Amino acid sequence: MTHRGWIGLLLLTTMAWGQAPKMPSNPAPSKPATPSHATADRAAPGMGVSRDAAVITIPGLCDKPAVSKSPGTSADKPKTADCKTVVTRGEFERLVDAVAPDLPPANRKQLATQYGIALVMVHKAHEMGLDQGPKFQELMRVARVGVLTKELNQSVQEEAEAGRVTDADVAKYYHDNEAAFQEVELQRVFIPRGKQTADDKEKAGTEDAKKLQQESEEAMKKLADSVQTRAAAGEEFEKLQAEAFTAANVKGKPPTRLGKVRRTGLPSTQGEVFNLKPGETSQLLTTPNGYLLYKGGEKDTLPLEKVSDEIASALRAQRVQDSLQAIQQSATPELNEKYFAEATPSATQGTDPGKTGPKAPAKSPESGPK
Repeated sequence: MTHRGWIGLLLLTTMAWGQAPKMPSNPAPSKPATPSHATADRAAPGMGVSRDAAVITIPGLCDKPAVSKSPGTSADKPKTADCKTVVTRGEFERLVDAVAPDLPPANRKQLATQYGIALVMVHKAHEMGLDQGPKFQELMRVARVGVLTKELNQSVQEEAEAGRVTDADVAKYYHDNEAAFQEVELQRVFIPRGKQTADDKEKAGTEDAKKLQQESEEAMKKLADSVQTRAAAGEEFEKLQAEAFTAANVKGKPPTRLGKVRRTGLPSTQGEVFNLKPGETSQLLTTPNGYLLYKGGEKDTLPLEKVSDEIASALRAQRVQDSLQAIQQSATPELNEKYFAEATPSATQGTDPGKTGPKAPAKSPESGPK
């Protein structure tokens, strides 16, 4: 990581605003936490170095250097040889525990180097008086809010992970959400919304290009309807997919056999395909990039023992979310609508509300189904 990266790590850790964690769709089983110092002592290099020994030394850097008078002069000069800033192993490992507890031992030397540079910069900022005045005090107040919010999130999460999720909790969640653990064998055809041409970018925005684009989209929609009819009649999906891409002037061919797919593996807008009977073909599903067609196959439901760890992790995440939501809803901020209503127009100055932004470039067909 670069110098800016490590400093960014320190600043982001200090200033980050805590956010409630989202429920993962397929959460991984949680791992028990291990004490940071114990991990560092086992894995960090330099095991013969005591916790009071210096691991970072910055010669010539100190807030109150010793001074002496040179012969024949009245000016005080710092004895830079005696002036230094020292960070001990214990101090450095406390820093690691606070800002990057999972940092691999191999990266600690790099962090120490960049932290030393940061101390030099902080010292210079202090000499310039940048740590004085109302702006600095406000930044420190905001930093405190960020740190405490982050620590609250961490504390709530650790408490939820420490709480026991019983087998009864897991079984109840499984039976209450059994549909989420269904799998279905699926085939899929993707029909692009329009045809690709080599001069699309050159003619973009012209009247001729708009007319050609409209005709292209109408032709592909007509083809999509035909593909749906033929698929329902039993034609092979691989053949239909190849035909659709050839008509759209698209190279390559995405796979039509998706294997067994869970509900969490598709967007919620495509959830209806899980209601298909084996061998049944869906209606056309419209996406921003084209049209999708599915054929259902064999269905089954994952057994409880196979998803119990996933469910336990989901329940812990839900507890975190519920706890943070309860805290956030314990007091509701009230905003001065007059102030914010007057401030809102400035965000749109210089824009023409009658115009829309440029049309987004077409995505690759392979990304379309997603």
